[in-house]
Amino acid sequence: MAKRDYYEILGVSRDATDSELKKAYRQLALQYHPDRNPGDKKAEERFKEINEAYSVLSDPEKRAQYDRFGAVGVDVSDLGFGTLFDDLFEGFFGAGPRGRRTRGHRGEDLQYDLEVGLEEAATGLETKVQIPRLELCEACKGSGMEPGTKREVCPACRGQGQVRFSQGFLTVARTCPHCGGAGEVNRHPCAECRGEGRQRHERLLRIKIPAGVEDGSQLRLAGEGAVGTRGAPPGDLYVLIRVRPHDFFVRRGDDLYCELPLTFPQLALGAEVEVPVLGGTAELTVPPATQPGDVLRLKGKGMPSLRGRRRGDCCYQVVLEVPTKLTAKQRQLLEEFDRASRDERGPLLASFVERMKKLLGS
Repeated sequence: MAKRDYYEILGVSRDATDSELKKAYRQLALQYHPDRNPGDKKAEERFKEINEAYSVLSDPEKRAQYDRFGAVGVDVSDLGFGTLFDDLFEGFFGAGPRGRRTRGHRGEDLQYDLEVGLEEAATGLETKVQIPRLELCEACKGSGMEPGTKREVCPACRGQGQVRFSQGFLTVARTCPHCGGAGEVNRHPCAECRGEGRQRHERLLRIKIPAGVEDGSQLRLAGEGAVGTRGAPPGDLYVLIRVRPHDFFVRRGDDLYCELPLTFPQLALGAEVEVPVLGGTAELTVPPATQPGDVLRLKGKGMPSLRGRRRGDCCYQVVLEVPTKLTAKQRQLLEEFDRASRDERGPLLASFVERMKKLLGS
């Protein structure tokens, strides 16, 4: 079942400021905190949901990723139940120990920009890309410790993950600053990865681009992001497609548009002309009396649709090319044509003349 929208959970708008987010979270966390609702499973689930929403929206990078993709791969169990609340309220309730928060974190999502040509976008392709990402340290197998060693109980919190102190009549609990809430410390970090359990490597991946992909399309490769820590799942890889500008065509939906320069005789008399299409050329029929600005089509010569079997068209917008220099013979023939056409008005010219007469009141 799809998760509820994080903004809806906190009851804020999508452009809410940090202070508005914090205020909404404080109010809801106080209302549904388990210490105020002992034994209430619904309140406990609601509190977890609120924690998850705030953990994402309060982090600028996670919030930007959530706004773009609608998810960031948050695992509620990774939030350390009550951790956000205790940090924000400085352990106001001071209830019993929450237990160690020793689980790892899901790996980061990655983005790779892939540039392709229009022809490649039309046919689809398989390609290989080199992705830099964090992978398990081979020396320690992801544990972050030197082989043969193990983690020790944190001396500051004695394995509780929290430290407590009295403040007036309250007992305040905060995340242990020494172990970060894990309850354990690594006194023998791996020399190769410096205790992180991950190292940066270049990974060669094969990517399949579907036919008809558009500029700005995004492909998700599950599990191909950075590896998680301490056994947590890896992130995802998002491949952002960028289509290079084409020498002739501009894409509009599944149709391809191109300007087609033609001479006056070709427009007036009609003609058969050779035009570009993806991967070659084709013959296009220009009907007699074609007007500048008309769009002529070759059906099914455009882009394939990602959402069906249909293909778009190649569309050619007619542009009248007027010669800048005339030979004596060309001038003579055009003058004869002009004399023969003076008493004949086409519909556009006739309409223009009539509107001029009305404008001048004649």
